[in-house]
Amino acid sequence: MEPLQSSHVSFDTNCLVVVEKLSDWKKEFPALKVVTVNEYLNNPLFFKMKNIKVINLVRSYRYLSRGYYCSLLAEARNHKIIPTVRTISDLSKKSSYRIDVESDEDIDDVLMKSLKKIIKPDIGITALETHVFFGHSEHQFFERIGQEIFDTFRFPLIKAEFRKQGVKWEIDSLKPLTLQTMPQELEPLFIKSLEKYTQKKWFKQKEKSEPRYDLAILWNPKEKFPPSNKTALNKLVRIGKSLNLGVDMIEKKDYHRLGEYDGLFIRETTAIDHHTYLFSKKASVEGLVVIDDPDSILRCTNKVYLAEILKSNKIATPKSVIFVKDMKIETLEEQLAYPVVVKIPDGSFSLGVFKADDRKQFEIISDRLFKKSEIILVQEFMYTEFDWRVGILNRKPIYASKYFMSEKHWQVYEHSARGRYKTGGTKTVHVDDAPDEVIRAALKAANLVGDGLYGVDLKATEKGVVVIEVNDNPNLDNGIEDVILKDELYRIVLKDFIMRIDAKKGRLAGM
Repeated sequence: MEPLQSSHVSFDTNCLVVVEKLSDWKKEFPALKVVTVNEYLNNPLFFKMKNIKVINLVRSYRYLSRGYYCSLLAEARNHKIIPTVRTISDLSKKSSYRIDVESDEDIDDVLMKSLKKIIKPDIGITALETHVFFGHSEHQFFERIGQEIFDTFRFPLIKAEFRKQGVKWEIDSLKPLTLQTMPQELEPLFIKSLEKYTQKKWFKQKEKSEPRYDLAILWNPKEKFPPSNKTALNKLVRIGKSLNLGVDMIEKKDYHRLGEYDGLFIRETTAIDHHTYLFSKKASVEGLVVIDDPDSILRCTNKVYLAEILKSNKIATPKSVIFVKDMKIETLEEQLAYPVVVKIPDGSFSLGVFKADDRKQFEIISDRLFKKSEIILVQEFMYTEFDWRVGILNRKPIYASKYFMSEKHWQVYEHSARGRYKTGGTKTVHVDDAPDEVIRAALKAANLVGDGLYGVDLKATEKGVVVIEVNDNPNLDNGIEDVILKDELYRIVLKDFIMRIDAKKGRLAGM
């Protein structure tokens, strides 16, 4: 396992290359640790190694081959492997050439933009190809599409073929290459691309050790109401390093990279019919520690479900009526007096929440909402100067904030018809300074959902504390929820991830 002597470039010492035979690795190739696939599969040494990054460069990736088992066992050993078994499978399916989740641009869109600059419509070219090595292409104009392909299919060496269908260019095939099938004239590209992929950065200061675990944070830089602002996200990255936790920011296009991580923290507003839920499910299936977990998303994103579970567990809430399409309004009016609050089940940030002062307004609002959902939630109107938001993590309160109503409005967020909004101020207090009955009610409500991270909204009224809802994706914003604890708030969250990953790894080790 001694590194071969070639260049003066410094590489990640935890990176391991697996080949069929040691002779496959030429002397001019980068000086990495290289082992045969037989040794990797059979040597007990590799069962004990931690934080190993494996590059599988065998001669065949076909199903149940040694190359296939190399990737399969690497995942079982918690080694970070490219390609994963999922990637090997996906690359064989032409239907998966587009990113699996919703995206502003899929691969074909990027391809069209790349080729539009160099190929005029009247030129009779109908087929093109390029080689993509660790995301880099031999053609500069294919560099972006090469990176997109590698981001989607983490395969070391790929030959990409494109075909023109009518006026649109599409990916015709993506074929895995090996060291044996790689064109010899492209060896310099292979060397350069591999060096970039594995090269370590040099610092004047002493380098820190490799992170114990890797955490992905899913975010959307274009989101209007993100659950964490950019400063808070930067703090999570910085504080993660101090805890020996590697923290990467990922976006929806990084769906296929989830297997590289030990945990997933969703910092993008969640919904069922949305890529955030797909990320949560995939992360859960692949054994990652994930917040928000799929069950929490399912339970919290539907206000009808929440109203029912809170009611059945005798937690005080505003009086609520599940109003079904075609139900008579008189039935509602027998139970609730106007004004009433009308909610679509899966709204967030005060979107999909309306106030009806009389029957006429209710008919207009309900007619509109019934076009989206056959059930709506109608609740008694309770005005308070502010709502309490209590952050709960793993069944413990971590912050308590007052969210004040927008000026001359009945909600925290006031949305205009032009898509603009304004909001009231906030005041975060120490958890011990929040009313005991508020904290107790928040804990009781959150515990009905699970042991993840929740934001419980409550109102303190003359009749007592009532729970409005439990949010699975609560805000952690710099300058708001972290006012009291400051960096410690983010440290608490990250330490919880480490604790959960430790427990999961321990369970796996004992199997």
